[in-house]
Amino acid sequence: MAEHAALADIRSEDGGKPDAAVVRDALGVGVAVGLSGFAFGVTSVGSGLTLLQTCALSLLVFTGASQFALVGALAGGGNPFTAAAGAFFLGVRNAFYGLRLSQLLALPRAVRPFAAQWVIDETTAVALAQPTRRSVRIGFTVTGLTLYVLWNLTTLLGALGADAIGDTDAWGLDAAGPAVFLALLAPMIKTTTERVVAGLAVVLGLGLLPVLPAGVPVLVAALAAPAVLWAEGRRRARTGPAEDDDTVGEGR
Repeated sequence: MAEHAALADIRSEDGGKPDAAVVRDALGVGVAVGLSGFAFGVTSVGSGLTLLQTCALSLLVFTGASQFALVGALAGGGNPFTAAAGAFFLGVRNAFYGLRLSQLLALPRAVRPFAAQWVIDETTAVALAQPTRRSVRIGFTVTGLTLYVLWNLTTLLGALGADAIGDTDAWGLDAAGPAVFLALLAPMIKTTTERVVAGLAVVLGLGLLPVLPAGVPVLVAALAAPAVLWAEGRRRARTGPAEDDDTVGEGR
């Protein structure tokens, strides 16, 4: 059932993006976000972690937001267990990405554990923007490989040159990842329902940020989708299919 649903979302290979265009887009995302590993390397060493610990985080954890949350909490004098819990909660979102990507990629079972390491914001955004299964796989692989190599390389360089680089806030490297992710996501939000979900998620995430531990606001923001869909279902039940069809077409 899930496989049929996934296939229905993927258009036929005819008319799909050229492979070169997919590779170009994926490389652009991988390079742009991969360079922000400098900021993580500097921040991590500045928070008291060793060079080995910093590099191990990028190699094994490989989810930038969770890594920054961990070292940021440690730099602020937080308890290591609390910092790790916040980073864990922030990384839980990748599990939801994996549920969708497992259907779209349809990789052999033996390959899935290795591909899971690359299930992050950027690879998910690039993969979901593709029209065919072939381009989904190319986009995911090229983005993941480029980002993994660059992120780890720049983490090492940032950790080694922490003193020379200075204040990473002045460089703005830590904003590269979120900026690229939003740029990829924005064109995919087309319907009124999708806009409402996105708006509510932003309000929940930003509103709860000062009062909840790191990572928890992201999980709460994810509740925007089921809440809006529930409200939409109730509205459709009251208005009937005719009015609903007009509303669904609106905003496309």
